[in-house]
Amino acid sequence: MVCGSPIRSAGLIGALLLAGPIVHADELKLIAAVPMTAAVKELGSQFERSSKHSLAMTFVSGPTVKQEFDAGRTYDLAISITPVIDSLIKDGKLLASTRSDIAYAVVGVGVRAGAPKPDITTVDSFRQALLNAKTVAHSATGASGDHFKNMLHKLGIVDQMQAKLRPMPADTIAQAVPSGLAEMIVVTASVILVPGAEFVGPVPTELQFYNTFAAAVASQSSRQETGREFITLLRGPGSVSAFRKYGMEPGLPK
Repeated sequence: MVCGSPIRSAGLIGALLLAGPIVHADELKLIAAVPMTAAVKELGSQFERSSKHSLAMTFVSGPTVKQEFDAGRTYDLAISITPVIDSLIKDGKLLASTRSDIAYAVVGVGVRAGAPKPDITTVDSFRQALLNAKTVAHSATGASGDHFKNMLHKLGIVDQMQAKLRPMPADTIAQAVPSGLAEMIVVTASVILVPGAEFVGPVPTELQFYNTFAAAVASQSSRQETGREFITLLRGPGSVSAFRKYGMEPGLPK
């Protein structure tokens, strides 16, 4: 049986050589803090289309990102609140050379879509809005939750608010207002921007807190170059519109 002439075989080999090396597609295991969910999913889809790599994404609270690494679970890339990323770098679990500041977001207030928006333009009006609310959701863990508790102390209303508070885990907090579990939510702004909720605005400047997020590649990852590629996309000009669409700004606060 004739399989083909030497000339044809040589032509096929030449064509393969001209086509360049076969690119191996990786599956990048990514863990990220919940406030980054919408932007990372959108940018992740872009990355998958352009690179042919795939992403396996896990979203948890900021502190839980560290707990996952500390428990020995393996990921290729982490995106979380800046203190968590820096702590994991200090522990040797993430590569300092890959660390990049990705985005930041303010703490804001949300209500159910169609509900009256309270006045939160001043410290006094925000304080009154909290007291008027029947229930207020906030993050049970994470930087915004800790900051909210500190705000209540500054406003002198810890005792009055105690029965109204609804601390929520990272995987359900975005649905606190749309589901009716809470009348108001105070959390990182990007978490509020979901169907069924309406963004009222940022908390007053005097009480504001910027939640900053960074990314780094895992030290033990076998896909470090792919992780670097995704960080480059997150830092690129094409990411700006995605971050802003979901209540974030790229880089660090000015």
